[in-house]
Amino acid sequence: MQVATYYFNQGGGYMYPILIILIIGLFFVAERLYFLFKGLGYGFSFSEEVAETVTSSGFKSAVDKSLEGVGPIANLCHETVSKAQYGVDEAEKSMDNTSAIEMAAMEKNMTWISLCIATAPMIGFLGTVVGMIQAFDDIKAANDISPAVVAGGISVALLTTAFGLIAAVILQLFQNLCLYIIDLQIVNMQKGAVVVMDSIKSHFRKNS
Repeated sequence: MQVATYYFNQGGGYMYPILIILIIGLFFVAERLYFLFKGLGYGFSFSEEVAETVTSSGFKSAVDKSLEGVGPIANLCHETVSKAQYGVDEAEKSMDNTSAIEMAAMEKNMTWISLCIATAPMIGFLGTVVGMIQAFDDIKAANDISPAVVAGGISVALLTTAFGLIAAVILQLFQNLCLYIIDLQIVNMQKGAVVVMDSIKSHFRKNS
């Protein structure tokens, strides 16, 4: 920890903007993971339970069952079976609208994470440029090109670049985790939508 603090202080003023960007990025990551993990407990198996309820007990019981869950799949099931009493077309229309809304909700704030990933290395590179300018200014002032004269500026340049890249790598790993969960939920939503719609169509065929 002391070593990290030492190198952070050695990096100069550009280390602080990178740190702030990292913290902001981690805040958005935490918000996304909290949102996404809430829905993981109600996946494709939950939509199967709702579909079975439609088949065995009808739409009202299926609506009550869908309210037991949280997350995109539970919301999709709820909105679909809520409109099922008005017919298959209304249920399909509600399902399509809800799918689009839930996908947008899952992808919310992902652009901010991407912005932090892109910005952190850029500020690091800016620190590199400033550090190299400082090194050449030191050479000019001392009229000497010895390593001792340029070491300070080059050290700042390397440290800011390294920290910017480290921040970007950390956020990139978390972003990929978020994207993996989103992709998994979208696939489960699509599979669940098919199962629920099949149960609704089957219900109308039996009662026609």
